[in-house]
Amino acid sequence: MEMEPSVNVLGGPLEPCSMEPRTGFFRDGHCNTCWEDSGAHTVCVAVNAEFLAWSSYVGNDLVTPRPEFAFPGLKPGDRWCLCAGRFLEVHDEGCAPQVVLEATHRRTLEVVPLEVLRLYRLLSPFG
Repeated sequence: MEMEPSVNVLGGPLEPCSMEPRTGFFRDGHCNTCWEDSGAHTVCVAVNAEFLAWSSYVGNDLVTPRPEFAFPGLKPGDRWCLCAGRFLEVHDEGCAPQVVLEATHRRTLEVVPLEVLRLYRLLSPFG
């Protein structure tokens, strides 16, 4: 799998999203992507209780640990690389979590307009 360049939606270098829990399609802590990442796990979000409840409701339980996949389960405040399409869906539902633009991959812009992402901007602790 060839990784796409690590560039964020603002045109700068892609910052880390989370090492604990380790996130990303490559589980490298960044929202890096490649052609094989059909879900585009490219949006760095800080999950909250409302989002986690909504995600479980639509069939994507992100709270329950899955040790067989080295997934510890998420809790409010954790950062996670969310699929771009899922982010747009949760935005449309009115319960989108905050987004770290500096850690959100530019491929996201193929699905979610920058203006929408800016509505949920959370300042990066790295910048």
